Amino acid sequence: MAERDESLAVSVAVVTALAAAMLAVLATVFSPRPDAQGAAREPACSEWTDGCIVCARTAQGLACSTPGIACVPQAPRCLKP
Repeated sequence: MAERDESLAVSVAVVTALAAAMLAVLATVFSPRPDAQGAAREPACSEWTDGCIVCARTAQGLACSTPGIACVPQAPRCLKP
């Protein structure tokens, strides 16, 4: 009986960890991206960052890096005028 309880506890822990990881991914995907805000504020800036992502104007449009999972965005600042 103890083996069954232990297996159940491990299964619940794994499902909880997967749910937490999925929520973190969804929060990142659906959170507002600062790339448009930075571009609108400084139209002459060709590359900027908020401390989490770096965005640049390219011939194909805006290109931004992917933020880290524990990143806290700051005010956008221009890296290359």
